[in-house]
Amino acid sequence: MSVSKRNIEIRDRILDFEKRIDDMHLAFQKFAQGEQYKEPEWEKLEMELITYSRNKIFDLALSKNLDRVLYKFQNRKKIWLKWVDELHRGQKR
Repeated sequence: MSVSKRNIEIRDRILDFEKRIDDMHLAFQKFAQGEQYKEPEWEKLEMELITYSRNKIFDLALSKNLDRVLYKFQNRKKIWLKWVDELHRGQKR
């Protein structure tokens, strides 16, 4: 496989992860607002991201883009867990 094809596959995969993070964020918003009753499965996405991040990416721009997406996931994860915690505390009252 040529380097350019490999880089296109990597870029597409990173974009897919970013879209899934955004979709998960919307699902968590619905969950926190009571529009959705099942907590989204963020752990599965996290494991996929961790596994994928272990691959060697030789293109600097793609590597930085993956780092940006990983950082975005970690920030969103903090928000999601905060929402779940607030939701559970609110139900106890």
